[in-house]
Amino acid sequence: MARVTQLYTGGRVFTADPDQPWAEAVVVDGATISFVGPAAAAAAVAGANADVIDTTGGVVIPGFVDAHAHVIMTGDALLKAQLRDASTLDEIQARVRVWADEHPDALRVLGVSWQFSAVPGGAPTREMLDAICPDRPVYLEANDLHSSWVNTAALAELGVTDETPDPIGGRIVRDAVTGVATGHLLENASVNLVWPLLARVDDATRDGHLAAALQAYNESGVTTAVDMAMDPPMLLSMWRAEEDGELTVRIIGHWLIHRTGDPDTELAQVFEAQRLAETTRGERLRIAGIKIIADGTIDGCTAALINPYADGSNCDPIWDLESLTRVVTVADAADLQVAIHAIGDQTVRNAIDAIASAQATNGTSGRRHRIEHLEYVDPDDVGRLAPLGITASMQPVHIDPAIYDNWAMMLGDHRAERGFAWPEFVDAGTTLAFGTDTPTAPHLPLHNMYIAATRRSPGDASLPPHRPDFALPLDESVVHGTRDAAWASFAERHIGMLRAGLAADLVVLDIDPFASDPAALLQARVLRTVLGGDPMYVAEPAGRCAVHS
Repeated sequence: MARVTQLYTGGRVFTADPDQPWAEAVVVDGATISFVGPAAAAAAVAGANADVIDTTGGVVIPGFVDAHAHVIMTGDALLKAQLRDASTLDEIQARVRVWADEHPDALRVLGVSWQFSAVPGGAPTREMLDAICPDRPVYLEANDLHSSWVNTAALAELGVTDETPDPIGGRIVRDAVTGVATGHLLENASVNLVWPLLARVDDATRDGHLAAALQAYNESGVTTAVDMAMDPPMLLSMWRAEEDGELTVRIIGHWLIHRTGDPDTELAQVFEAQRLAETTRGERLRIAGIKIIADGTIDGCTAALINPYADGSNCDPIWDLESLTRVVTVADAADLQVAIHAIGDQTVRNAIDAIASAQATNGTSGRRHRIEHLEYVDPDDVGRLAPLGITASMQPVHIDPAIYDNWAMMLGDHRAERGFAWPEFVDAGTTLAFGTDTPTAPHLPLHNMYIAATRRSPGDASLPPHRPDFALPLDESVVHGTRDAAWASFAERHIGMLRAGLAADLVVLDIDPFASDPAALLQARVLRTVLGGDPMYVAEPAGRCAVHS
């Protein structure tokens, strides 16, 4: 059955289109936009039988493109004990205890997003968890997803003893005096041991995690997510959803390349990503490239820095420059986009060097390779991205002042003042793509845009902004979260703007934050999320919602 033409009119329209940033109305014909412009002209194009969506008092914007996300992990995280805003050990323990009591039949007690600043000395121990739950394994993932905090029962389940060697690119934290494993697993000790264990769920459970994430995205205005840790079970779940017509968000995947220390097995993963990129090219699901986690986090002192942390320590990257360059060069030759997690300035430098070397070796350009996070970058390296066509993929939510203090304390000097320096990249001509890195941070795009435009905390107005001079105008922030994020994935000819001929991916907000203070973003309500002309979410007056596939 042919779909009725839709006319969105009454409020303003922010298009993110540089040729026509603002309009009065949008006409949707089937899956695509047929007209964007003045209200009278739009009404004439739509015709008398159009379905009119009144946006008076609000604004229509492009659907958000979350440029860095972990989709199924987000759905999974939504079902665990929520620890992000637990500010003390007592509060963490109380929330974990409540979750355990509410899930008496669960084999494991699960929590997510604890903050280092909430744990005494930033040093979690198994005894802290044994005190509240000695009989079941407890797995608490840190807010950055780069470490796990477990109890004694979990260490036993994982087979970790005091003699278990550290994996390449990871560390089993041990007591400095006794050598006993403390229950804190850093980087690949978490990724290689905890992640596979917790991922051993049946298809129905994993599909449920995907459905939970899709619903959360639909309700918040996200129409495309760039998944940065794809693996076989996740891809199978997404395939099932696409085949069943239940994939209500476009997903662009990057295949996770695990660090093994063996060049053959590392390159074999790249070749598998190449095969999948050639075969997974659906309307709502495709594989674009690979993801390499090249270092850790500043909060955990596992991001590699040129100069040491405040306590005098430092660490090596998970991928040394030679190994990183080898994988990047093969992926570049295979026409894959490379996304490199690089947070510390040494790792960022290595990532730039590896991409430059790959392009020189292969004689390539225009691959739109990406560096993810770039939380602290040496000033000498900021200007190196644009000439190489590297996208700066960054997440405003990671500079929320509510979680900034520990990050700054670890650096301990002037470097903290240059953290998350978005304008520096823009001024250097680099394309800036905004995402959330959910579930390491909330998935909510409006809150993400608020932080981008203010450098303030969406959850605590009393906190001062961090470097407000680094804030970006709201319209530019939204462009980085829509048009630029689409461009970063070679999708700008299909999504990311409201322009005739592009997919009808759009969001209707009940108020117009562009016409007032960015704080209006914190009160704005998503009234409708549309994907390819179809409403995925429609808010109802009584607070109920209808989700469509």
